[in-house]
Amino acid sequence: MGRVLLLNATYEPLALVSDRRAVVLVLAGRAEAVAFREEASVFHSAHLAIEVPAIVRLFYMVRIPRWARTPPLTRRAVLRRDGGRCAYCAAPADTVDHVIPRSRGGRHEWGNVVASCQQDNLAKGDQLLDELGWALPFQPRAPEGHLWRLRHLSEVDPLWAPYLVPAS
Repeated sequence: MGRVLLLNATYEPLALVSDRRAVVLVLAGRAEAVAFREEASVFHSAHLAIEVPAIVRLFYMVRIPRWARTPPLTRRAVLRRDGGRCAYCAAPADTVDHVIPRSRGGRHEWGNVVASCQQDNLAKGDQLLDELGWALPFQPRAPEGHLWRLRHLSEVDPLWAPYLVPAS
């Protein structure tokens, strides 16, 4: 199944939906096709053949709740935010670490969690960075924008680029 970019009525990107969902939205009159790929697949029924669009735009405005703009804090999300690299040594990361350990009052929030390799995570233990003489090369923070998850996609459709750049 392919993916289709779903836009709000204001052309703001909302999500990636399946090609089937995009066709259903268009057929139901809830969205319009904005762009098609050159080699678009076609869905057939007994009386209809419809091309699968690359981008669809809703006819009505969808309000994005404030809580949906900050993604949930998960191991996968932290590794994606930090590019899969250890915050301490830039080696490939396979775990996460609390900058201020939870045993010392550190909280489990975006500003206190970084990606880490297992070796540095074990070496740090429950110590503070100052005690080890370590420093972070960046200030950890929550990813901005509700489409930050799309940045990791290896193959982004070139037709989507004008709509994703402002959201990143």
